[in-house]
Amino acid sequence: MRRLLPSLFSFVLLVAPLQAHDGDHTHSPVAAVKPAALYQPTAMPDRIVLTWTGDPTSTQAVTWRTSTEVEVGLAEIAVADGGPNFGENAKKFTAKSQALKTDLNTAHFHSVNFTELDPGTRYAYRVGDGTNWSEWFQFSTAAAEHEPFSFIYFGDAQNDLRSRWSRVIREAYRDAPKAAFLLHAGDLVNRAEADREWGEWCGAGAWLNAMMPSVAIPGNHEQAREESGARRLSHHWRPQFAFPENGPKGLEESCYTLVYHNLRIIGMNTNTMLEEQAVWLDEVLSENESQWVVCTFHHPIYSTGKSRDNAEIRALWKPIFDKHKVDLVLQGHDHTYGRTGFDVPDELDSEEKVPAKTASPKLDADSAGDRDIENVPTGVQVVDEEHGTIYVVSVSGPKMYDNSRYKFMKRLAEDTQLYQIIHIDDDVLRFEARTAVGELYDAFELKKQAGSINKLVELEPEVKEVLRPAVTDKELTKTSVGKLIIASADKNGDGFLTEEEVPEENRGGFPEADKNRDGKLSAEEIDAAIEAAKAAAGQ
Repeated sequence: MRRLLPSLFSFVLLVAPLQAHDGDHTHSPVAAVKPAALYQPTAMPDRIVLTWTGDPTSTQAVTWRTSTEVEVGLAEIAVADGGPNFGENAKKFTAKSQALKTDLNTAHFHSVNFTELDPGTRYAYRVGDGTNWSEWFQFSTAAAEHEPFSFIYFGDAQNDLRSRWSRVIREAYRDAPKAAFLLHAGDLVNRAEADREWGEWCGAGAWLNAMMPSVAIPGNHEQAREESGARRLSHHWRPQFAFPENGPKGLEESCYTLVYHNLRIIGMNTNTMLEEQAVWLDEVLSENESQWVVCTFHHPIYSTGKSRDNAEIRALWKPIFDKHKVDLVLQGHDHTYGRTGFDVPDELDSEEKVPAKTASPKLDADSAGDRDIENVPTGVQVVDEEHGTIYVVSVSGPKMYDNSRYKFMKRLAEDTQLYQIIHIDDDVLRFEARTAVGELYDAFELKKQAGSINKLVELEPEVKEVLRPAVTDKELTKTSVGKLIIASADKNGDGFLTEEEVPEENRGGFPEADKNRDGKLSAEEIDAAIEAAKAAAGQ
């Protein structure tokens, strides 16, 4: 099969240009816009993102990007009202600015932390340099007294951010337009230092990022590899986001905690310093006074990715979740969906096999950015029903894997883009997982009970569970040739082939095969090119 794939690829990319000129004399005069042009910074602010570094009742942080000609960034803020003259009494803040050299350009990133704000108040703000200003955006500070609120949780966005992830974040906004914040459980992008991808991520959320604060933690794909082989946090992370610096030393803005109303959010970094974070986590939870606790990080305690297991993280962190009866753990990484009840295993072993093969070859090239956590086949060993923690793994982007399909999972999904809306009203937490078109895929409620773990109430979904059909070895040989070609040649692990990943002698047919004009080939585009090339050759 390995010998066959290059031959098929050569056949497609060499014959496709000939087929395109056989009876088809239409030509597009418009050249593809290059990433360097599309994401060139200017004096006009872009990539505007709201975050928090402090108390959401009285502070609000914002970051943005400009060209290097803007040496001093400014922000103005005023209490918003219904009239057009709200900006007359705006207060001005000077930004902290830094240069960031990327693979496409050098830009200035600016950040301001608005302070001494009034709780429960609607504010308008804009950013710029005194001449070039953004539009006015609005946000609300958290109220001093606890109120019902919602937030939106996303698993990995990672791939095709502009084309196929943008619809998910925008559909989520349709469902929860008053959400207090957006929570991202890592792998926001695929290549840590690719400025094009950071531009796509910011563009997908666009003005929404400037009006609804983001809470994010880094995944393995936010880790860049040094020439020595060591991995480090992307140079984009800290200029693009302003997060609390109250985590362990060395993990500033990638491991932190903050409180919103009666919810404590704990974001952790599963890429490094696991033991140090375990000590810090125990200290934070020992001092916690918030009614609800949600932890978020990237690599799951219970992996839903077939043949994966993060045993080191589970051994270090789960006993602390158990000890403090953490309510909800939100994760990513596995490009599938899985949600537990309370009956989760204490340990996993390799004796119970995961379910049968499924119809898609595994395209897991996460090794390009993965930390050195061993992913091994696992099975359930001991079930624990005492601690009351729900674990969720989800995916919002288009990259999909096979699901491990553990029996202790209450709901599973493959090949389904999802977003989750979590609503908290005093002692009740409601969780809803919805598909990219808004269908209710999974739902439950947690209710606080004095002297006991939460009461879990399972709610009825609107759609059936989406899982790939199990297939035989013989049937697997009939699977998409495009997927097999990608599996053999996909160097960056995004499930597509860029022109650079195609052998140089075969690149002539790339433009014709790239029907979506997005600069990469999907398995479907390769399959279509194969069929068109066969037809042109009379096969």
